[in-house]
Amino acid sequence: MIKIDNLTKRFGSTISLDKVSIEFKKNNSVALMGANGAGKTTLIRSILGYYHPNSGSIAVNGFDPIKEREEVLKDISFVPQLPPPIKLNIDELIGYIQRSANIKREIILDYANEMKLDIKSNIHKSFFKLSGGMKQKLLIAISLARESNIMIFDEPTANLDPKARDDFYRLLNGKQKDKVLLFVTHRLEEVKDLVNREVYMDLGKVVSDEKL
Repeated sequence: MIKIDNLTKRFGSTISLDKVSIEFKKNNSVALMGANGAGKTTLIRSILGYYHPNSGSIAVNGFDPIKEREEVLKDISFVPQLPPPIKLNIDELIGYIQRSANIKREIILDYANEMKLDIKSNIHKSFFKLSGGMKQKLLIAISLARESNIMIFDEPTANLDPKARDDFYRLLNGKQKDKVLLFVTHRLEEVKDLVNREVYMDLGKVVSDEKL
């Protein structure tokens, strides 16, 4: 589903990805690990088409994330480590997602409820003004509601309390079939029951890739 071949990405004189080649196939549930600066987030953003590689290639379901980004993003759910500065209120944001991704509002609300997010009391509040935990819960609810075949989570539980983390992983359990799940994480113990593959990066390279 995701094929990366000899990918290099530089920022000035800094090499963030150094000739990375790796493939993620159906039923891969992957913990992507490594120290800060190892290249994990650059790899994810390259898959999403945020970054243009200096050399090498990426194919997501056969599509190029730069040239065919709209096709690529149709089948990806993504939860970033830092929520984006969205100025819409919750009602407007859900309405936008409902129309643009063809997701039923009720499904988003159901997942938000499962994440213990009080939508009703905050429906007219700006997303930008929500607490970090509330933002993350809503983004998780939206990502799960999309039912994408590729689901990418960049430190998704960083702003969540332990109970919300448990809710998140409970909701994900069983969703691995026929999908690619990528977890950028420093907490292997949290995802160990969900993943079947561990990939370690360091200095822009894949240094370890093991099936579990």
